Amino acid sequence: MAQTLRPNTAGSLFATDHKPHPLQDTLLAVTLVLGVTAFVSAMFHSLHLLSSWAGLIGIITGAYGQFVSETTRERFGLILGLGASAVGFLLGMAHGGLFGGVIG
Repeated sequence: MAQTLRPNTAGSLFATDHKPHPLQDTLLAVTLVLGVTAFVSAMFHSLHLLSSWAGLIGIITGAYGQFVSETTRERFGLILGLGASAVGFLLGMAHGGLFGGVIG
C-alpha cells in the first residue's frame, strides 16, 4: 500500500510555506513582547512612560512586520501584538503621555 507523506513542518513554527522567514519571525516576536509589555504596564498609572513608549515602538514594528509578512500565521500574531500595543499606547497617553512629568 502506498503511504501518504506529510510535509516536515517541525523546523518552522511560523512559516506555512515551508521556507524560513527570520526577519518576519523576529518582527513578530518583538511586536508581541512590546505589546504584552505595553498592555500590562498600562494597567498601572505610574508606568505611563513605559506603556506609551513600548506601545509606540510596538505599533511601528508591527506595522512594518505587516508590510513585509508573507504568511497568515505571521499576520495573525502581528495583529495580536498590534492590538495590545495600541491599547497600551492609548492608555499610556491617557495617563500622562510620552513625556508627561519628565519634560515641562
